[in-house]
Amino acid sequence: MHYFVNPSGLADSENYPLGENSEQAKALVALSHTPVEQLLYSAMLTGRNENPFTARSLMALTGIGSLSTVRRGLEGLLLKMSIARNGRSNGHGKRDPAHVYHAYSPIEIIQRRKEVGSNGLGEYVNIHHQGNGNGAFAKAIARVAANPLLSRREAQVALCCVEGLTNAEIGRRLEVGEQTVKFHLRRVYAKFGVKRRAELISKLLM
Repeated sequence: MHYFVNPSGLADSENYPLGENSEQAKALVALSHTPVEQLLYSAMLTGRNENPFTARSLMALTGIGSLSTVRRGLEGLLLKMSIARNGRSNGHGKRDPAHVYHAYSPIEIIQRRKEVGSNGLGEYVNIHHQGNGNGAFAKAIARVAANPLLSRREAQVALCCVEGLTNAEIGRRLEVGEQTVKFHLRRVYAKFGVKRRAELISKLLM
């Protein structure tokens, strides 16, 4: 299932860290989230005018049936700098122990991560991979993010290929079996119109 966000009304920026346009910025942010995190983030982003959100209101908005799952997802979004958390006022000048959450736009998220030297993709993608040079690898990330046909996992596998990882190494990094990696690779090849790994890497880097 795809969880790429497609909100409207976001301001354009001329200075994205990887040279991506706003659609690619949205996809890059989605790529950095787990499916639960992205489901929560998407609900918050599409309802930004209704900010702030609580864990329980997000539970109702997303249909996620477990409050602990929602809370874990929110903690992940906080760590990835995608949302902010504040104490809630109880109307008497004091802060309620319950928290409310605010979502940043994809553009804001990328800028926030850039300021602390992070891309937010965690262990899945090494944006500073030296073998291909930052410029070429940045192009690969932008091209993967711009392909709306890719699932989040397929995008991760494609970028791991660009890093030069073998199927076994990709499996260990993503914590899946080698056969699962091969399955995702076949789908990636089809979606980029190539037949083998070397063609995929060339298409993403050139």
